[in-house]
Amino acid sequence: MKKLISTLTNIWKIEDLRTRILNTLLFLLIYRIGSHIVLPGVNPAALDQEAKEGLLGLLNMFAGGSFSRSAIFALGVMPYISASIVIQLLGIAVPYFQKLQKEGESGTKKMTQITRYLTLVITLLQSVAYIRSQISPEAIMMAEPLFTVLSTIILTSGTMFVMWLGEKITDKGIGNGISLIIMVGIIAQLPGGLIQEWASRMGGNGGPIPFILEMVALFAVVVFTILIVQGVRKIPVQYAKRIVGNKQYGGVRQYIPLKVNTSGVMPIIFAQAIMFVPMTIPQFFPNLQSSFITSLSDYTSVAYNVTFAFLIIGFTFFYTAIMVNPQQMADDMKKNGGFIPGIKPGIATSGYIDGVLSKITLPGSVFLAIIAIFPAIATLLGVNSQFAHFYGGTSLLILVGVVLDTLQQIESHLLMRHYDGLMKTGRMKGRTAVSSSTASSPI
Repeated sequence: MKKLISTLTNIWKIEDLRTRILNTLLFLLIYRIGSHIVLPGVNPAALDQEAKEGLLGLLNMFAGGSFSRSAIFALGVMPYISASIVIQLLGIAVPYFQKLQKEGESGTKKMTQITRYLTLVITLLQSVAYIRSQISPEAIMMAEPLFTVLSTIILTSGTMFVMWLGEKITDKGIGNGISLIIMVGIIAQLPGGLIQEWASRMGGNGGPIPFILEMVALFAVVVFTILIVQGVRKIPVQYAKRIVGNKQYGGVRQYIPLKVNTSGVMPIIFAQAIMFVPMTIPQFFPNLQSSFITSLSDYTSVAYNVTFAFLIIGFTFFYTAIMVNPQQMADDMKKNGGFIPGIKPGIATSGYIDGVLSKITLPGSVFLAIIAIFPAIATLLGVNSQFAHFYGGTSLLILVGVVLDTLQQIESHLLMRHYDGLMKTGRMKGRTAVSSSTASSPI
């Protein structure tokens, strides 16, 4: 306790860090207030407040519940994330975007501007779809088409404002702004899930013992997830000695950190989007409805979870192959005079890195699939669906990753000013704690 108080005191003493934390809290407070402001012309009492499942439930969690309450921030930052993913994929396939990636800061600014324009287009399309599909006619208290036009403008403006808030948090606050906004939206759903689960257990559904066991199980799952997020395989890289004038360069050993979970949460998001397709087939083709399609629409069924797991494993390999380029890493290493001990530079180095990456990606993808299906297992064991989301999947991975990154940034500020870090001994190892100049991809 004394160590905690001392650390908090040191954080408060650093003016820059204190200002950044207060700015972050202020921006997040603005976001949470906007998440409760309902669209003009909508009757909140007539809205469907039932818990949403599947992809809609994921969107509602990312938006902090504003998706289900038809708030001005109902779409949250998901259009921006979709636009970022599209631009990222274009950077692999389209030469123009590949050129921008190599132009440094100027190219990054151009890609950021393109991402913003694409976010605007995606938000306009999603706003119309949201109004038509998620707001029931009984809840609309304004004449058409005025309501659709006005709501589209407000939803689009809300998403662009949230995107601006995220950028301001990154610049003026602490941590990654967009990630923190998503994390706050997810955490906002936790108290309601805990209260529902406690009320259910105390209402004759097992008593306090099962609730305590659930908390222990949740802690174990969080620890397991941290191990997956933090896990890296270090490849040693030796640099040749160079003498320039009277100074010696190189001759040191560094490491290329290959993450066990290189792809992050993207495989789960892609797989979840595909698993949403069977749920929409009966709506357009009623004659094609079968027992297999019905089972794929139930996220607690064996067919759904087996298919979901295999899709995650496949997408993990696919996204890892996109994100990490062993050939480019080997070329950069060769240009900088670096080599892996015992491995010839060039093609042999590329093959070695690719082999190591494949070996660690397989267990990483299997563990990622296990984490993704934990919520379904928790639901089958009697946990309410809102609380079960925190036992795994995208929400837990985002929470763990964002918290670790934010804490690492705070610790960096402390260590830079010669204060003790957040850990009692040693340094906190975050996702970016180990770096190498030879790694050109985000690893």
